[in-house]
Amino acid sequence: MDYLNRMNDALEYIEKNLDSEIDYTTVAKLACCTITCFQRTFSFIADIHLSEYIRRRRMTLAAFELQNSDVKVIDLAIKYGYESPDSFSRAFMSVHGVMPSIARDQGKSLKAYPRITFQISIKGDVEMNYRIEKKEAFRIVGIKRSFKGPEEDESAVPIFWNEIYANGSYDKMLDLSKKDSKGVHGFIQVLGEEKVDYTIACISDQEPPGGMSEYIIPESTWAIFEVNGPVGSSMADAWKRIFSEWLPTSNYKYAEAIDIEYFPNQGDKQSEDYKYEIWLPVC
Repeated sequence: MDYLNRMNDALEYIEKNLDSEIDYTTVAKLACCTITCFQRTFSFIADIHLSEYIRRRRMTLAAFELQNSDVKVIDLAIKYGYESPDSFSRAFMSVHGVMPSIARDQGKSLKAYPRITFQISIKGDVEMNYRIEKKEAFRIVGIKRSFKGPEEDESAVPIFWNEIYANGSYDKMLDLSKKDSKGVHGFIQVLGEEKVDYTIACISDQEPPGGMSEYIIPESTWAIFEVNGPVGSSMADAWKRIFSEWLPTSNYKYAEAIDIEYFPNQGDKQSEDYKYEIWLPVC
């Protein structure tokens, strides 16, 4: 429960500072993690980016003020951290569908986004199979690509995989992979709310061919989750359950290193019985 209490303490601070500058160092301190970790955890649990949640909450409060006072738009813009009335109006329009000047009219439909609090939802109907393993540092060979907020474009990573299949890189990696860890996997490093490095690579002790690079995955303790089903539909659900169900109730803390989508089977990734794993670094 401490995990959720810390998350809610951070959200309480954000809520109290919607009308002023939000100090993300304070947010991270209250959550007992880095701001990147907090942003990622928030997006998995709430199904919305933290920055978008803050924008919606501010525009909700701004709408209440417009309808219940004579406050000027320029004053609201300054209050909620916008550099100009125009930028504030664009944000308001994107949330409510009308300009701030029209929001005062009676009968206008506006949107209200309530504040979020986190709590554990007790379900118990679907188990999560996992194991804890400590592994020494290992070397991977593959191709890295940086994305700006791939969660906002769900097709970005699948397109990357399709390119790797199409240009023959997948087969080269498969041939390079070590026998005891055969396969081509996805390695994820979250660098911020809108920046993620995703590397498609194999575990290998051979030299990287042209167009590929080598990277070292540091020694870590991993929570390894077994996942079944089509990757396209089961992956997002698995990640969400790890952050919203397993982490809050376990005695482990997310170590904020490299996450791994581990595909030891070379079968059809979209079949109902496909089996793969998610490796989460923990401490």
